[in-house]
Amino acid sequence: MDQLTTTPFGQRPVTAALLQRASAAQGPAEIPHCDKWQLFRALCTARQRFNLSDRDLTVLNALLSFHKGTSLSDNANLVVFPSNRALGERAHGMAESTLRRHLAVLVRSGLICRHDSPNGKRYAARDRDGEIIRAFGFSLRPLLQHARQITDTAIEVQADAARLKQLGTDVTLLNRDATKLAEYGVEAGISGPWQVLQDELAEISRHKRRKLGYDLLSELGDKLRALLHRIRHYLFKADDMSGSDNETERHYQSSHKDSYESELVIETEVSGTDSTSVSSALSEEPTALEPNCRQPNLPLGLVLKACPDVLPYASHPVQHWHELVGLMASVRGYMGISPDAWADAQRVMGAEVAAITVAAILQRVDDIRSPGGYLRSLTNKSAAGGFSPGPMVMALLSPAKQA
Repeated sequence: MDQLTTTPFGQRPVTAALLQRASAAQGPAEIPHCDKWQLFRALCTARQRFNLSDRDLTVLNALLSFHKGTSLSDNANLVVFPSNRALGERAHGMAESTLRRHLAVLVRSGLICRHDSPNGKRYAARDRDGEIIRAFGFSLRPLLQHARQITDTAIEVQADAARLKQLGTDVTLLNRDATKLAEYGVEAGISGPWQVLQDELAEISRHKRRKLGYDLLSELGDKLRALLHRIRHYLFKADDMSGSDNETERHYQSSHKDSYESELVIETEVSGTDSTSVSSALSEEPTALEPNCRQPNLPLGLVLKACPDVLPYASHPVQHWHELVGLMASVRGYMGISPDAWADAQRVMGAEVAAITVAAILQRVDDIRSPGGYLRSLTNKSAAGGFSPGPMVMALLSPAKQA
């Protein structure tokens, strides 16, 4: 439908911006057909990029509701002509003065344009068959012309929001790890500047209460990583330097022999497998474990504090990593974890990390339908570089889990 006039009715002046918008409205639409409600939802997502408020979108939603059909088509009549009273009713009872203000914003943004009649009224002229031959009101054609830009901008906004959410999650996890490890250092009496570190963490937590942008969150993440590195340095330095086995746990390079002897005990006494299958498993496991003997990134005392359910299975206090590995090699049989699943976990994760993982599973065994299947799933994630037992242990230390 041709637009005959570009000048406004009444006292509204002709401006360069008005002429520019009128000229742009005569251009071709890059997308000839578009679902109006999908386009509207995309605009809601990207509204801040177009400097639109939620009330502006409320008025645009009301205008779209007066357009018949669900699609905006370049070859159809895209002029809607509701009265201010009818438009206000569909805009949830918006006052007429407020309505005019938001209509002006939509016009200035270039998403709609005015097509004023000779007397300023909004109406449509029809032929004998009732078809509209000319309409005066608000044209939705500019919205169709901006369809690709709106859609692309909405995709960018969603991607930015996803990145921001992921970064926020990372910062929260880093803050949780740093806070709980610092608390553990104080409780365990490990030498270190814990008050200084906790003061720095408190300052970071105060910043986290505000809604931060991507750059500020990235900065907080870098600070937390540096703090976490310092905290772990003091914790593991205490493990390495302490000469007392009764007070702290040493970082132990795993001895496969101890693990396999414990595995032999559970296989012969509990699992009931024959000696041939056991000796076969023993002969296969050492070569599988050698390529990937990862060391845990957590103090042994912290693991035992988070997983106290392993302690009743131990005949004596667990003070070394190889003792935890041997203990979990026995306990995993009671949990229904097969020798193959345990061997795969040790091969992929390393013996100590696999033991931590099984201990964490034991702590939540009532909530896990298949511990063996869950361990295999975590093993596959670890093989892809997507698993660390740290978050599991830290989650078990939360008050809700301990209760």
